[in-house]
Amino acid sequence: MINKEVGRLIKKIAFLSSFTPRECGIANFTKDLINSIFEHKAFKTEVIALNDKESHYHYDRRVKFQIDAENKESYLEAANYINRSNIELVSIQHEFGLFGGEWGEYVLDLVNAIDKPIVTTLHTIPLKPAAKAKLIIEALASECELVIMNKTAKRLLLNKYVVRDRHIHVIPHGCPDVPFISKDTRDHIKFNLGLRNRFVLSTFGLISRGKGIEYAIKALPAIVEDTSNILYLVIGATHPQVRKIEGETYRRSLLSLAEDLGLEKNVRFYNRYLSLRELVTYLQATDIYLTPFIERDQISSGTLMYAMGTGKAIISTPYLHAEEALTNGRGLLCRFKDPKSMAKNIVKLVKNEKVIDKMGKRAYDYSRKATWPKVAKRYIDLFSKLT
Repeated sequence: MINKEVGRLIKKIAFLSSFTPRECGIANFTKDLINSIFEHKAFKTEVIALNDKESHYHYDRRVKFQIDAENKESYLEAANYINRSNIELVSIQHEFGLFGGEWGEYVLDLVNAIDKPIVTTLHTIPLKPAAKAKLIIEALASECELVIMNKTAKRLLLNKYVVRDRHIHVIPHGCPDVPFISKDTRDHIKFNLGLRNRFVLSTFGLISRGKGIEYAIKALPAIVEDTSNILYLVIGATHPQVRKIEGETYRRSLLSLAEDLGLEKNVRFYNRYLSLRELVTYLQATDIYLTPFIERDQISSGTLMYAMGTGKAIISTPYLHAEEALTNGRGLLCRFKDPKSMAKNIVKLVKNEKVIDKMGKRAYDYSRKATWPKVAKRYIDLFSKLT
């Protein structure tokens, strides 16, 4: 394929990752990144999709090869496919749970067998790594260029792992490039969604116990006493891996909690996987976005970046990504697993529209460096240096 604008052959990049329609945050990340790279017309792209155990998906034509994550031989077959093809670079999206073996160790069989440049994006970096997890990240660092998503992640890598600084590249998690909206527009969107005259809190993403949603629900009774129009939207399906293990036990416990606290009119669950357009619409209707995660070592949060990208005032627990992103008046931090702390921060904002707007604008301005077109350009520049 020839790019007529510059008169050169366009090179091919393979993305090795989970991929839509699999319900997975990294699958969506990869789709959004590929779509944005396509808009730049800099590289041809294809996908080598990771399938979880006993699952099969109807992929689109971009998926050219599939790996059975629990089958070690499947990784070597993928490496052979890559080595024989005209692929010039492989971009691996890494999260331990995507790959088979202890701590996802089968990824190393793949990396060691590929004879082309590899860029690995680390979506998870344990703060206190188990020995096997540390070994895997250090092995990836010795064979690949690494992409991490913020300065905190880089400091963590350099302090806790044996890696080379010159092979670490900071490229933020992407977010939609949408306009900052006024309160009047937000109220109009609320009207269209049937949320008229409600003060909307929201959390979105695949639901699992690590999200800490129960602590946000427990924060509401103290607020509802004074602000009866509060509505907390919990948006998203249960994580598919959670469904396999325990079904909808966690979601049912959240429903029961809301009922026990008399919050049937103040908590609403959307138990489905939203399209990007639907998600952006619900975020635009949100007054305050909550990320009550319970683990400090969350180094990257796509939900946080999407909320910032839509100009939301944000209240969050102090996991690593939030600590960095929400400084300088871009959000408020509350203590882990502490409904009283979260309620106190919500009360600070709920009666102060000017503070909400100012905080949302600061978050939005921060996110401008992380819109998908700009993130894609950063990846393109890195790939170009290596091919």
